[in-house]
Parts: sequence; structure tokens; C-alpha cells
Amino acid sequence: MESGYRSDEPASKNTSKRRTHFSDKDEYVEVTLDLHGDNVAIHGVDRALLGGSYVQAPPTTSDMHSGDGGGLASKLKQVGSELKKITSTKRGGDMTPHPPPLQRKLDRSMTTAAKALKGIQFLSDNMVTQGWPEVEKRFEKLSVDGVLLRSRFGQCIGMTGSDEFTGQVFDALARRRGITAQLLTKDQVREFWQQLMDRGFDSRLQTFFDMVDKNADGRITEEEVKEILTLTASANKLTKILERVDEYTALIMEELDPNHLGYIELDNLEMLLLQPQAQTAMLAHNSSNLSQLISQKLVPSRDRNPFRRLWKWLRYFMEDNWKRIWVMALWLTVCAILFTWKFIEYKHNDAFQVMGYCVSTAKGGAETTKLNMAIVLLPVCRNIVTWLRSKTKLGAILPFNDNLNFHKVIAWGVAVGAGLHIIPHLVCDFPRILHETDQEYHDYLEKFFGVPRPPNYWWFVKGVEGVTGLIITILMVIAYIFAQPWFRRSKMRDGSMLWKLSGFNTFWYSHHLFIIVYITFIWHGQALYINRKFRNKTTWMYLLIPLILYVGERILRALRSGYKPVRIQKVAVYPGNVIAIYMHKPHNFKYKSGQYMFVNCPPISPFEWHPFTITSAPGEDYLSMHIRCRGDWTSSLKGIFSEKCQPPAAGQSGLLRADVMTTERTAVFPKLLIDGPYGAPAQDYWKYNVLLLIGLGIGATPLISIVKDVLYNMQKQKDGTMSLAELGKKTNTFMTERVYFYWVTREEGSFEWFRGVMNDVAEKDKDGVIELHNHCTSVYEEGDARSALIIMLQALNHAKHGVDIVSGTRVKTHFARPNWRTVFKHVAVNHEEQRVGVFYCGDQTLTPELRKLSQDFTHKTSTKFSFHKENF
Repeated sequence: MESGYRSDEPASKNTSKRRTHFSDKDEYVEVTLDLHGDNVAIHGVDRALLGGSYVQAPPTTSDMHSGDGGGLASKLKQVGSELKKITSTKRGGDMTPHPPPLQRKLDRSMTTAAKALKGIQFLSDNMVTQGWPEVEKRFEKLSVDGVLLRSRFGQCIGMTGSDEFTGQVFDALARRRGITAQLLTKDQVREFWQQLMDRGFDSRLQTFFDMVDKNADGRITEEEVKEILTLTASANKLTKILERVDEYTALIMEELDPNHLGYIELDNLEMLLLQPQAQTAMLAHNSSNLSQLISQKLVPSRDRNPFRRLWKWLRYFMEDNWKRIWVMALWLTVCAILFTWKFIEYKHNDAFQVMGYCVSTAKGGAETTKLNMAIVLLPVCRNIVTWLRSKTKLGAILPFNDNLNFHKVIAWGVAVGAGLHIIPHLVCDFPRILHETDQEYHDYLEKFFGVPRPPNYWWFVKGVEGVTGLIITILMVIAYIFAQPWFRRSKMRDGSMLWKLSGFNTFWYSHHLFIIVYITFIWHGQALYINRKFRNKTTWMYLLIPLILYVGERILRALRSGYKPVRIQKVAVYPGNVIAIYMHKPHNFKYKSGQYMFVNCPPISPFEWHPFTITSAPGEDYLSMHIRCRGDWTSSLKGIFSEKCQPPAAGQSGLLRADVMTTERTAVFPKLLIDGPYGAPAQDYWKYNVLLLIGLGIGATPLISIVKDVLYNMQKQKDGTMSLAELGKKTNTFMTERVYFYWVTREEGSFEWFRGVMNDVAEKDKDGVIELHNHCTSVYEEGDARSALIIMLQALNHAKHGVDIVSGTRVKTHFARPNWRTVFKHVAVNHEEQRVGVFYCGDQTLTPELRKLSQDFTHKTSTKFSFHKENF
């Protein structure tokens, strides 16, 4: 191949970009190189093939260090060698059959192409790092009479999770060596293990090929492709592929066997397996320099001075939590002042002469309990909190997102104050009164407890003070126990008595015992032993305003819900035990994306109201919610709605579906009441330049509403249909310019929940404002041999039909969990000097990691990340 060389002017002193053309009549290859000192990186490769088809090969990153002063010419020679291998793989009009792959040596592990690829891995990096000694230990444990059974091979080498696939790997390795027995010696296991851990791409490719090529003839037939595709889909729990395995097998054969020979050879399989990996390499290359810079900033050297380390930690902690800190400090200060005031007051009381510091402690604890019993109601006045966060600027100094956490903290403050009040009375004050002399009782206590003096301990218990105190204590203990996460979420051992009592229903009913608690608490505060003057009975004074606000809140909720059911328009039951309900939007029901509402279904329970995020956008003319049915109430809801649904028509999603076109038919659905909307952290998304939305499973619901709202407003502005008033409002307040949405789910069927939204974004977002990333964790990560064929099929189907084989949408699905540090790095690199709102909804286990990453990137880069976690 003759080549012509043309270079552009250097971009800088140490870095330049060269472009080289390799031409041969109607065929050419164009290579763009980045030159960094002594290193050459392939920036882009454009190749054209005869027959008029033009293919753009993704850029591949590779560093080629010069030898003994070979210079640029020698480096280009290496590049040319690689390009010959790429262009010689498939030439139009060349019908000469290739030599059987088994007759050729395939060892290109040191080539630049192989360096840039992760390849096909049979063993994880962790297993390779452990080395043979760890495998040998497992062999000694699992072997019988010095040999290892085929069924235990995967467990021995550390390839677990897919026994059938591991068995096929065993058969491929044994077939290559002529082993027919279903057991291995230690030496044979070591030989197998060494081949699987070989880092050379070609060696692993050959093993994968052998696994598919059951008769070892160097050719893969259509039936063998179907068998391995079925096996791979089963290992990755992809039922949709199993349902269409014949169609996908034909697609693979069509691509890899264009000449209709009836079989696939190794070269064909290799090129298709390399393509998706090269795309990954391209993405990594585009920001390699900036990513390296960010990584260096995030790994600072550890300061050896412990005082400086402590000061830095305190500074960062104050910066991230200053709203919480000042509110908590104010609350603790007020509690301390009240306790001290009462403690000193009773120190000068006559009762102190007998009961001592016990009575001062008890009365100090009682005073803080009065305060906390009052303010514990305020964080759960949801209408007031929503109004304050939406209509005022108090959100700048008050952490409204922590209202439920503050409610829990105050509840523990109530418990501490009650303990300080009850324990000194029971173990100290009452015994001292009973054992005091008649003279001292007459001098100090008679005016409080009367004549005759209390005869025994039972006298204190059976009085109004004792009975009311006992009722308050018992009901509060019950409410505290059933409010714990392990009780509320039924995390106890199945079948136990406590498990039968657990669940949201128990929490809900036990928490409403507070009505009796507050009535008894006021009564208890009026029946005092020592202070009998009305002005000293201050319990009602503390509770008056909070109780008025809370009662008004409940009355407003009752009036707003109106006990008038909403009109249901559509219901769909999806895989993953999810039901979607679409309903007519009531008049004056105005909400923001990310907010939630309470739902009541009288046929299930007339009293229970459960919170669910609104998944429709404010600009849409309907309300929708997607509910994951786990508990007894949600399961009952799904059951009664499913009875009215039928299998979906062609082109519709879901397992069951019911669309109501006329109002006369709404009676077929159960009665449904709604109350809301209520504020949530995600409603403030519009205050940030950039959004990083992270949803786990059904946790995507509040984020989907945000995505739809951004798309809706973007479309209205683009079409010019937004009113001047709306446009002025958006210009002044709507700051969002870029959205990154990461949805991680375990089941492929979950993507049906919001398939329409994904397709709308892919179709309407021409400017690329919204970047969607779907992750299916049931599929092994890219590079794993168990997902290699799935990745290949995904690339083929998306290129031909524009539809992802996993999600069924136009958005391609990633496999395994995201590397969250890489995600944050990607956002930080692309948005320097900007504010990023991180909104997460999902399992609590990921919260600490995301919060820590937000803090790290905020402190060590110019991008500022603000983390928000949804709470209900």
C-alpha cells in the first residue's frame, strides 16, 4: 500500500496533530494522530471500502514509545501495520476463503489495538489478583480423591453466578485438549486456569470461539450461534432475548456471514466483538487529559499534621452542613436554657429540702419535654413546609429537605426529656417522700401532697398524675418501636410474631395513638403535685399554637381531598410488580416536578393515605404515578385494579392494560382519592445549571417527572409556543441547561415503565440537552465473556433498527452498575465553574457514597455539586 503524508501546523510546542492518508485507487484510510512528546496516540481512523460503503472506525487510544531514535517515520510504520490488519479483514469482491482459524497463530496481545481493549474476560480482576494459591486452596476443599468434578469447576476458579455457562467453558477447554472425562486433576485445573487468566485478547477470543464451536471444526453454524445466545441470555436473565432468539440469531448470521456460507469464522466474530469496545475506548479518549488532571486533584497527599487534617475535616463539614448545624445548635441551646431554668427554680423550692436534685432534674426534663412535644408537630405539617419552601426564601437558611429527619431527632429529644422526668420521680423522689420523717413532711411537703401523707408507693401510681403518666409512657413506647426502620419496612425474620406485626400499616396506626397521647399529656400537665397555681401549669401554653397549626393542616387535607374520587383515564400493570395509574388532573391542582401526593383507596382502607411521587410533568393535562407493589396495601391496590385490566393491544407496553375513553366507564375502576401536592428536594432542580439525576429501580419516578418537564419547556421555547409571562418567568428562574439521567435497575422489564419517555427524549432532544444512561445490573459488565455476545447483538440491532434489545427503547442500555466516581468525573470535566444539582432517589445503601463523591468533587474541583436525597 502506497502512502502519502501531510501534516498540519503544530498546535503547541509539545503537542501537535498529524493527519496521514493511505490511499490505494478507490480505497483510502485516513488517520489522525495526537503527538505528545515521544508518544503517538491515534485520534481518529476513517476507512473506506470498495463498493461505495463508507465506514468511520472509532478512534483508538494507544501510546507507542519510540525505540532507539526511530522518529516519526518508524511510528507511522507501526500505525500502517495496524491499519493493514484492519482493512484486510473484509474487502469487497474478495471471495477467497480465509485459512481455518485453528491453523493460524492468534497472538496479537502486544498490538496497539489489543492494548486499547479490555477484551473478553472469563475471570474478574479480583480473581486474577488472588492468584493460583487461592485457587489451589479451593481445589483442596472441593476435590474428591484428588480430582475435581465438572460441576465444581466454576466455584474452584472463582467464576460463579452462572453454572451452565461455566460448564460450557469447561467443555471448550477440555475439547481443545482432548479430555473427555467430567473431572480434572490439580495440574489440569491449573492449566485451564492459566488459559482463562491469559491477558492476551486473542487467547481469550479463541477460548470464546471454542466454546461456541462445539464440533471443533473452526466454523460456527447458525444452530451453534442460537445455542450460545440462549445460554448467554439465560446467564444474564434477559427473557426478551430468549423470546426472540431465532430473530436475533438470524441477525447475527446476516452480519457475520454476508456471503451466505452457512457458518462464521474467527475473523468475522473478532471484528464484531472489537467494535463496541472501541466505542468505549473512544469515549475514554475524548477527555483523557482532563480526566487525568481531575484524578490527580482527587488523590492529594495525606497531610501528616493531625491538627491540619482535623481543621480541614471541620471546614468541609461546616461547609456542607451549616444549615443543619445552626438549626440543631439553636434547638439544643433552647432545650439547655429551659432545663437550667427549671432546675434552678426547683432548687429554691421547699420540695428540694426532701427530694434534692432529683426533683430539679425531673422538672427540668419535663420542661424540655413540653417544648419538644410542641415542635415535633411542625416538621410534619406538610402544607406549611411546602408553602414555606415554595413561596418564601427561607430555604436559603433552613434545611427543609431534612424535615422528617428533624422530626425524628426531636422525637428522640422527647424520649430523653421524658426519661429525665420519669426516672428521678420513680427511683428517687417517691421513695424519699415515703421514708421522710413526719416533722420534715409537715414542714416541706404537706402543702403539696396533703394530709394524711402518702401511705405507700401505690398512692402515687393510682393518682391522676400516675395513671396519665403511665398511659403516655406505654403509648409512646409502642409508637417508637413500630416507627423503627426495621419494623416499618418488615426487615425481621419471616414467620416470626414480630414480622407479622410489622409493616407500614402498623406504623401508621400506632403513630396515630398520638391523639390519645396529647390529650393525656395536657391532662397530666394540669394535675401537678407541687405547683398547683394555674399560671405554673404551662403545658397547654407550649402546645396551643402547634396543635392549632396541625389540626388546621389535617382539616385542610380533608377538605382538599374532598372525598371526591379522581377520574381515572388509564391503568397499566408492568413487569417488576409495578402499576401505573393515569388520572384526570383536578382543578387548581398545581405542582412542580419532583413533588409527591398522598393516595387513599377506600375499598382497601378508608383511613390509610400513602405517599407517591408524581411522574407526570406539570405541563401535561393529566396526573400519573408509578407504584412498586411490595407491601400489603400496594399489593391490594394492584390486585383490585388488575381485575379491570386486559392484555395490552399490539404496540402497547405492560402486562395488563385498561384505557378509559369515556367518562361513563370510569365506574369500573375502584374509588381513588388524592391529597397534595407536597414539597420534596427534587422540586428545586430548576435552580441548578446542570442536573445529575440518579434513580435506583422505582426511585426513578421523581426524576422522570423532571426529565419530562425539562423536555416540555425546551420544546415550548423552541417552538415559540410559550407565553410571554411564562418565558419571562423561565428566563429569570429556570437555570437548567444540561441533564444527566442515570437509571439503574435489576430487571430488564423495568424499562417498560418509562419506555415512552425514553423514546420522546431520543426523538425530540435534537440538541442533546438530556443525556440518558440506562443500566441493567442483571447483565455482566462489559468485557465479561458472559455478556460479550449480548454487547455484539446490541450493537447490531441498534445499528439496523435503532432499538435497544434490552430496554426496547432508542436509548442503549449499559450493563452492570455504573462507576460513580467516573460519572462525577465526567460531569465535572464537562462543566467547570458550574453548579450541579445531584438528586438521588433509591436504596439508602448508595446514599453515603454519592454524598461523599459530591463533597470530594466540590472541594477539589471548580465544579460545585449539591447532593439531595428524596425522603418520604
